[in-house]
Amino acid sequence: MARLKHQLPQLDELLPLMKFKLPTLDRRAARLASAANIWDLRKIAKRRTPTPAFDYTDGAAQDETTLNRSYQLFREITLIPKILHSTPEVDLSTTIAGGLSSLPFGIAPTGFTRFMQSEGEEAGASAAAKAGIPFSLSTMGTRSVEEVARVSEAKKNSKPGSGRRWFQLYLWKDREASKDLLERAQKEGFDTLLVTVDTPVAGQRLRDTRNGMTIPPQLTAKTVLDASYRPEWWFNFLTTDPLTFASLSDTAADLPTILNSMFDPSLSIEDLKWIREVWKGPLFVKGILTPADTRRAVDAGADGLIVSNHGGRQLDRCPVSIQALTEVRKEAGPDVEIILDSGVMSGADIVAALGLGADFVIVGRAYLYGLMAGGEQGVDKTIQLLAEEVRNAMLLMGTRTIEDLKNSGQVIAPWLDKNDDNVEA
Repeated sequence: MARLKHQLPQLDELLPLMKFKLPTLDRRAARLASAANIWDLRKIAKRRTPTPAFDYTDGAAQDETTLNRSYQLFREITLIPKILHSTPEVDLSTTIAGGLSSLPFGIAPTGFTRFMQSEGEEAGASAAAKAGIPFSLSTMGTRSVEEVARVSEAKKNSKPGSGRRWFQLYLWKDREASKDLLERAQKEGFDTLLVTVDTPVAGQRLRDTRNGMTIPPQLTAKTVLDASYRPEWWFNFLTTDPLTFASLSDTAADLPTILNSMFDPSLSIEDLKWIREVWKGPLFVKGILTPADTRRAVDAGADGLIVSNHGGRQLDRCPVSIQALTEVRKEAGPDVEIILDSGVMSGADIVAALGLGADFVIVGRAYLYGLMAGGEQGVDKTIQLLAEEVRNAMLLMGTRTIEDLKNSGQVIAPWLDKNDDNVEA
């Protein structure tokens, strides 16, 4: 056993190591600084958000099998590194839906957003504009197209894609209301339409049922107790403007009742064709999981597709988006743009999706975890973490651009045939 020879520490060597951070009064910044990844933001969000609001974001349909499989299948994907490839820096910018984006991902449309945290869509739109990525506003958003446009325009900068905004529309019963929304969105500079087609009825989200979740939330003994250790959320909720929805009534009701009053199981491909006639810009169909539906959407006039299982929030045990992506790409061909949605919790997930056939990725839960953890600063943190993870993975893989990554053959999924793998020797 080796013997150590001890000596007194040298003061001139010790002093440079003694760098203590001064305490800060900005507690939001301090707690966000401790988050190393999106899962850390989720932990902070859970501590700071009332259970019904957190569970609405965090949960999925029925047994949440699809959600859990989504996370698991992303973990099973292999990223192949390359050595001695001179790649001092990477370019994360890309094009999607006829425009630029500084990063290969954007913010997905989310409903009831100010219920999660009072800054809501304004925080998301502002953070997205600063980062130069698209922000998507939901039909069920808690800020109007006009309000989001004002925030987005105010935060535009010189980054590629800065201030881009997309609008998400459900195929729902009231055509005149749908047309009005589309006309307002186009007037306010929303350049791309995302048409969600996987919601003929609301999914059975058992956490919401068990929590007795209503919009707006009802004060009960349980919610008052929940509020006792989440005072900031409740203070903001009670002292800001009332929670309303641009496309819905302000009647308090349970979520399934609200959702099912909007959606109509009798809607068909003809309704999608009608929307295609009304909307003049790029149109993406959201909720595609099979080759058959890929063909139907493209034949109906879709410019692009969003491979999505709605975050596992609609039909439980349905296909996982990342696994369905390959077959959708085969059917769509190389010229149809495809966006991947659902289950994305890291930059490595984004890299995996791009390597398996996606042109772009949108994030929903990851964005909302950041929002709940720290408002706009939290959304900034989400974007920063994901961008750093994408950059790090691409440097280790030796891919300089997003196009290089998509064509690298360095992303391997266990469910693919050997013939589908294209790893360079």
